[in-house]
Amino acid sequence: MAGRAVAFRTRFAPSPTGPLHLGHAYSAILAHDMARAAGGEFLLRMEDTDLDRCRPEWEALIVEDLAWLGLTWDGPVLRQSDRIAEYNRRLEPLGDRGLLYPCSCTRADIRAALSAPQEGVAFAVYPGTCRGRGMDSRTSGDALRLDLNAGFDALEGEALTFTETGAAHAGTHPIDRATALARIGDVVLSRKGEDIVAYFLASAFDDADQGISHVIRGEDLFDFTPVQVILQHLLGLPTPVYHHHALVRDEAGKRLAKRDDARALAKFRAEGATPADIRMMVGL
Repeated sequence: MAGRAVAFRTRFAPSPTGPLHLGHAYSAILAHDMARAAGGEFLLRMEDTDLDRCRPEWEALIVEDLAWLGLTWDGPVLRQSDRIAEYNRRLEPLGDRGLLYPCSCTRADIRAALSAPQEGVAFAVYPGTCRGRGMDSRTSGDALRLDLNAGFDALEGEALTFTETGAAHAGTHPIDRATALARIGDVVLSRKGEDIVAYFLASAFDDADQGISHVIRGEDLFDFTPVQVILQHLLGLPTPVYHHHALVRDEAGKRLAKRDDARALAKFRAEGATPADIRMMVGL
């Protein structure tokens, strides 16, 4: 899937659960422009594993908005919903190594853990209620959790670090066991019977398979990078360079979300705004 080696390949990966707003425009334009300036490639990916909320009409509007902004992408659009069985299949070796365990905790808690993270919402560190269950005890509806402590045992001797180029966190960031256990814990990776996988797991697989060299995304996702790096090491995947950019906020300083329809690109477009206007609005 990755194709030829490219020194700079990045992606824009929205979830088609609503209209793109100014914050999405900033992230997409920034990633696109950085890739083009480096003579690299810009890919479009739909993170549509939430089958209850994702809709084809939202995807169509996303594509329309990006094209209107003047952005072009290399190759076909990748849809995560087409790859769920593949993600789950590629998790099996972690179970064989004793790094996963089934979890039968509440459906609401597990679904929340599988969703893309939001600003100011940290991982809810799991208390370990089901830790110690063997994979042979897994039943329909059980989730799979990563035994993070066992994962660190398996990675003993490996240097877990990632490089960040965003202004707020620039530098090399080490990942240590004590901090990860305290702040991340045993994360949910998938749920049997509902064909859903965690945002950070699907993203890690796709970044590797598409040969992504640089991940450009909002700074609200910075604190979730360590779990992706841990998974990359456990699964034998490369770690890209990360660039977490500042967020576009409203007048009260709150991060824009899809509920902010007043700032939807389609609305600005309908009112006569130009792509150049949008670039000015977001500071580009």
